[in-house]
Amino acid sequence: MGPAVPVLVNGITGAMGYATAAEVVGRDGLRLLPVAFSGRRAGQVVACEGVAVELQPYSVEALAALHAAHPGLVVVDYTHPGAVHSNAALYAAAGVPFVMGTTGGDRARLQAEVSAAGSYAVVAPQMGKQLVALQAAFEHLGERYPGAFAGYTLAVTEAHQAGKADTSGTAKALVASFQRLGVAFEVPDIVKVRSRDGQLAMGVPEEHLAGHAYHTYRLTSPDRLVSFEVQHNVCGRSIYAQGTVDAVLFIAARARERSPKTLYSMVDVLAAGML
Repeated sequence: MGPAVPVLVNGITGAMGYATAAEVVGRDGLRLLPVAFSGRRAGQVVACEGVAVELQPYSVEALAALHAAHPGLVVVDYTHPGAVHSNAALYAAAGVPFVMGTTGGDRARLQAEVSAAGSYAVVAPQMGKQLVALQAAFEHLGERYPGAFAGYTLAVTEAHQAGKADTSGTAKALVASFQRLGVAFEVPDIVKVRSRDGQLAMGVPEEHLAGHAYHTYRLTSPDRLVSFEVQHNVCGRSIYAQGTVDAVLFIAARARERSPKTLYSMVDVLAAGML
């Protein structure tokens, strides 16, 4: 085994960033850098599994210097939906491979920007291993059997912790697959549940109100005599942190081998057997 891959986790002050940083510390072949970037908390120190992580202001020059000092560096981004475009541009300018776990922004534009920059990156709306496989399965169904559910109506409800600002990227991806299957449904029609009462009504355990993903997709035939329901309930953040770390190892390997392809999704990580 070669030297451990150095990893910088931006957004470590948030629950998802912290969970990922902790997974990095516990995973063989990875090393958590004792530094991260922050817009509002620069100067603070975050303790994570025995590693004291100093928060510094965002800077292309600072990131480039870290890259030079720590060859093979990979950045993980779990910041804010409004920062995905500017942060991706910063990582590209510094020439650092990255994993964009933050959802939000204009995803088509983001992928186009990252691709044009030639940055090695995994950009995905969903980092959970098994959820990635489910998403890939529905993408296949949509491509293989277009229009199979034409005329059916769809109802989508997704519950997440109150602090999640945007609509679930997984829900958006599955809706796109249902659209290819012939269902007339638009992303704004997704019902977002962020209230405590609503989450409890969906069956979220009280101890997991601060971190969960409960999704229900219900298809109903035009005559209402046939219905299909897909549901996934996730408590905690370990499923996403584990998948993110797999993506770090994947993109580090692609960068080392100078792969001609630079932009990847979690489906690519799955196909490579990294999950």
